Amino acid sequence: MAVTINGSSSVTINDGSILGITSGTAVASTSSTSINFINIPSWVKRITVMFSGVSTNGSSNLQCQIGAGSVTTSGYLSSTAYILGAGSNAFTTGFGIAAGIGAGSILQGSFTITLIGSNLWVHSGTVASTNSPNIWSMAGSITLGGTLDRVRITTVGGTETFDAGSINILYEG
Repeated sequence: MAVTINGSSSVTINDGSILGITSGTAVASTSSTSINFINIPSWVKRITVMFSGVSTNGSSNLQCQIGAGSVTTSGYLSSTAYILGAGSNAFTTGFGIAAGIGAGSILQGSFTITLIGSNLWVHSGTVASTNSPNIWSMAGSITLGGTLDRVRITTVGGTETFDAGSINILYEG
């Protein structure tokens, strides 16, 4: 087995997989209706999505969608629950991130998307609004029709525009 150390605290082995954590490129969430991370390597088993100061101009619930070749927009079994607010929301069009938010809510936090096997992915994490007393806990699952290669952050309505903050991913094999 050929092993190459690339100087970034990770090891690449001859099948192309990387041992260690690889960072994506942070995307400013300031002017689009979705934030997309594409070309995720086929060897990835866990993705961490990180939010810093993320906000939209509307009140539609935030969600994460994943896909294999294209974004999967149905079949999710997902829920978010307010920890300090009141209530919970079910999601079927994506992994729920935050529900009942208003324009200008500023979100911080992270969640993971982890491969169980046979293209079955689970999601869990926590985000908080730093300008209101809300914290959301989330969990869910979906089976994709192929190997995951993309992650999208968007709203359930799909029309609200991100207007502040940044989003990035970490992935690992």
